[in-house]
Amino acid sequence: MALDPVIILAGPTASGKSDLGLELAKCCGGVIINADSLQVYRELRILTARPDARSEAAVSHRLYGTVSATERFSVGEWLALARREIDLVHEDGALPIFVGGSGLYIRSLVSGIAGIPKITTAARLAATELYGEIGESQFRARLAERDPSVEARVQGGDKQRLIRAWEVLVATGKPISEWQ
Repeated sequence: MALDPVIILAGPTASGKSDLGLELAKCCGGVIINADSLQVYRELRILTARPDARSEAAVSHRLYGTVSATERFSVGEWLALARREIDLVHEDGALPIFVGGSGLYIRSLVSGIAGIPKITTAARLAATELYGEIGESQFRARLAERDPSVEARVQGGDKQRLIRAWEVLVATGKPISEWQ
């Protein structure tokens, strides 16, 4: 059984992904689907170099400016929307063309994501507060005591991933590495 095609254009900022996506969509009957973690936010059009109104009018663009910057929006939520868009675009006989620089979004689209249970806001705030109180090196050391894999998996200075690893550990009782 043949799979329906999907094109993924990924790369660094200002590398020409959007222009290439637009040209491919025009010549191949494609629909551009956002795969950038910031361009999904409505209020960040200029800051994120989101496609302009003329580009968006030339071919269909999906998942751009979808949520408010004041809302919490996860890669899992994006992935569910992206999969739905793939189905809708294929049903219309068109070609889905993902354009973006977010490695996490692209990896989740290609490989899926871990089925980590939803973490409460309280757990998230507690992890963030602890990090702020004791600093990165002590936070990393405490985390490594309970999840030794964190040393190899999380680079220094990656506050977001350290906090995520801690909140998953505290909320589920299992290291994030066991979920991934």
